[in-house]
Amino acid sequence: MPRLGFPARGGASEVPANLVLLAPAVLLLTFAYALPVLGLLVLSVTDPVPGFGNYEWLLSSDTVHRVLWNTARVCVITTVLTLLGGYLLAYAIVHGGGRVRGGLLFAVLVPFWLSVLVRAFAFVMLLRREGPVNSMLMATGLITEPLALVRNEVGVVIGMVHYMLPYAVLPMLANMFGTDRRLSAAARGLGAGAFSTFLRVELPLSMPGILAAGILVFVFSLGFYITPAILGGGRLILLAEYITFNVLQNVRWGLATMLAASLLVFVFMALGLLSRITDLGRLFGAK
Repeated sequence: MPRLGFPARGGASEVPANLVLLAPAVLLLTFAYALPVLGLLVLSVTDPVPGFGNYEWLLSSDTVHRVLWNTARVCVITTVLTLLGGYLLAYAIVHGGGRVRGGLLFAVLVPFWLSVLVRAFAFVMLLRREGPVNSMLMATGLITEPLALVRNEVGVVIGMVHYMLPYAVLPMLANMFGTDRRLSAAARGLGAGAFSTFLRVELPLSMPGILAAGILVFVFSLGFYITPAILGGGRLILLAEYITFNVLQNVRWGLATMLAASLLVFVFMALGLLSRITDLGRLFGAK
């Protein structure tokens, strides 16, 4: 295949056309992303005084420890519940009929069309003490008084699981559709029951999709701000909300940028782990 390019001045070797075409995107990413991130890293070690004093808060501050623990706990719970619900949905979509598959896919994709702010306020109305969820539970006799389902960790987890469910279903669907369905048929033909076939054939084959979805959900959950702020009601502070508080209220830019930089490093480490488990290009639709 001939190499396309543009001639350089002075008889130098030609410039590849793909580099010329990529130049605007590279410049855009440099000025819109790389330079702000570099500024964030510089600010984290220069404000209020040069040094790594801000990073010492990761080891010495009880408040930072509590925020990090709240964030890690909520994200782990969200990831586990999202994977359980997402796997059931993905399995039902793969093995369901045409109408069932279309209906479930529509239900999974609908949240993408709704604003996260609208969904958060909708859950406040649904889960409040006088809301339809508590009213239905009391009408059926399952509870005698309203449950506290909002403005606490329970409400935050419910809202985050609902938001993250499509991000778990889609990677697992891609993995399940890519497996050879004849292996399950062969296992049943050799005498394995439905549960044994699932446990020994289908579940191991779907494990890469589960791991990829788990890392993806966990990484996305780390940066949640609107859902915890609204459904938590100020009683549960996660990392993103704490960073915003230090920027807008405490005006402690050094501490805020240190936490943001630490979060960024952790996310890159998680994506590096994800790249060893699955093809990131295929996962994000590049192939």
